Amino acid sequence: MNVVNIPETSVAVVNSEDRFPIRRIFCVGRNYAAHAKEMGANPDREAPFYFTKSADTIVASGSTVAYPPRCNELHHEIELVAAIGKAGSNISAESALDHIFGYAVGIDLTRRDLQAEAKSKGRPWDTAKNFDQSAPISEIYPASETGHPSSGRIWLAVNGEMRQEGDLVEMIWSVAESIAEISTYVAVAPGDLVYTGTPAGVGPLVAGDKVSGGIDGIGSIEIDIASP
Repeated sequence: MNVVNIPETSVAVVNSEDRFPIRRIFCVGRNYAAHAKEMGANPDREAPFYFTKSADTIVASGSTVAYPPRCNELHHEIELVAAIGKAGSNISAESALDHIFGYAVGIDLTRRDLQAEAKSKGRPWDTAKNFDQSAPISEIYPASETGHPSSGRIWLAVNGEMRQEGDLVEMIWSVAESIAEISTYVAVAPGDLVYTGTPAGVGPLVAGDKVSGGIDGIGSIEIDIASP
C-alpha cells in the first residue's frame, strides 16, 4: 500500500505571514429565521444543531471551484466564520468569545438536491455538505482588530445580482451561544472553524457564475464556478 502524505490545510491571516491551520469545521444549521422559513423549517428558538465538513474542503477566496459531481442543484450560503484559538469544553456563553482567534467570511456550498433526498429518507447530510471545495473562505481577521461582531450587513451576489442580504443581529443563536453549545458535545480546540449560519436568499449556481460576498467590518470573498 502506498502512503500518501496530505498537506495540512490552512487559511491565510490578514496582514500576517502566519497561517491558521485547520483542524475541524463545524457548521450551524438554520440560524437565521428567514432562512429557516425558506427551507420549510420552524424558525422558533430550538436548540442549535450543527453538521461538519472535512478540513480539506477549504478553498481560498479568489479560487475557481468546480461544479461538484452527482449534483443538479448547487446552492450558495454566505456565512460569518469564527476561528477558534483556545481549547475548551462545556464553555459558558459568557466566556465563549474568549476562545475566538478571529473571523472570516465563508460560503457553505450545498448540493441541495442531495440534501433534499437525504431529508426525505431521514439520512445524514454528508454527501450534500461535505464534498471537495465546499467551504470557500476569506482570510482570517484577528478579533484583536475586528472585535466580536454582533451586528453588521452580510451579503452575497451572483454575477453582480444581489441574492442574499441580512444582518448578523438576525442570528437566532449568537456566535457565543453556538460555540458554547458545540462545546457541550465535543471539546473545541485551536484550528476549529465554526460557520455560523446563513441569511435568507440561498439559491442555485451554474458553471460560469461569479460569486462575491462580504460582511461589514470583517471582509469579503470571491469565487468562480467552473464546469465539473
